[in-house]
Amino acid sequence: MTAPHIAIAGAGLGGLTCARVLQQRGFENVTVFERESSPDARQQGGTIDLHAGSGQEAVRAAGLYDEWRALARFEGQEQRKVDHATAELVEHEPAEGDFRPEIDRGQLRQLLLDSLAPGTVAWGRGVAAAAPGGEVTFLDGAAAAFDLVVGADGAWSRVRPAVSPAVPHYTGVLFVETRHDRDERLLALTGGGTMVAEHEGLMLWAQRNSGDHIRAYACLRAVEDWKPSTAELLDLYADWHPDLRAFLVGEPIHRPLHTLPTPHTWATTPGVTLLGDAAHLMPPLGVGANLALQDAAELALAIAAHGVREGVQAYESVMLPRAVAMQELANPGLLDMVPERPARV
Repeated sequence: MTAPHIAIAGAGLGGLTCARVLQQRGFENVTVFERESSPDARQQGGTIDLHAGSGQEAVRAAGLYDEWRALARFEGQEQRKVDHATAELVEHEPAEGDFRPEIDRGQLRQLLLDSLAPGTVAWGRGVAAAAPGGEVTFLDGAAAAFDLVVGADGAWSRVRPAVSPAVPHYTGVLFVETRHDRDERLLALTGGGTMVAEHEGLMLWAQRNSGDHIRAYACLRAVEDWKPSTAELLDLYADWHPDLRAFLVGEPIHRPLHTLPTPHTWATTPGVTLLGDAAHLMPPLGVGANLALQDAAELALAIAAHGVREGVQAYESVMLPRAVAMQELANPGLLDMVPERPARV
């Protein structure tokens, strides 16, 4: 029997994990199609915590557990909450155990890339569309047929329409990101992991990444296309402590949060399936990357155990109910976390 040819759209953590686990189990005809020109085409985001039982098990299935542990920051499990007006510590969860250590997203992605057979990723070859049966149209207009197309291409998936008409919608919550390097005052406030402060519908998150780099996020309700300047953010947070307002200084990167409708499900479609944000986009509350990794490993293991058709059915029968349950928690959880405030924008 000819080995199945599997196309994976998207060289993010989920797509690469799926490819790695498949290759570990003897599937050689696996190609990851990525529209970006190279692994270094853009920054890969901040830090992520890998949970025992989901993300960590996926890394274990990929045969990369020891390599991941060597890079993981167990001190990153520390959680700090400070008062918005005084910057004094009001809640503290020390870094203990190994349930959810942190790793930079870029470090984990590179670990996965390095583990793949040469030529697995087709850089600069983006998927424009997929159709039931495994037909793929690329951005350059070319077309090809595969035994399975896996949509691991994120929130605005080009593969999703082959199985579902759902599209992401704006949650009403805006994150504005700033970045800071080796600022001792901000590092002291952030601690080894994550710091949060909140007051009357405004939040501030700060996360320590490797190399004493911090990514901070102002979190608030706003219209989708509002792009506040640093001065406007400082005005919004005018009654906050100066040390906390310092997190807002820098080039603002605007990130309106979108989710897929809940519940998002589909009937098993021959030749096509989804994983990660393409399947169940939800707010970034610590579960998205773990679910993507878990999806990817479970899909690959199901295919190895049952073949493509039955493997996809087995995978979706477990993944979809799990994703719906998490969506039903995360989507309203975001709105509870960032409540309405007096209109100022």
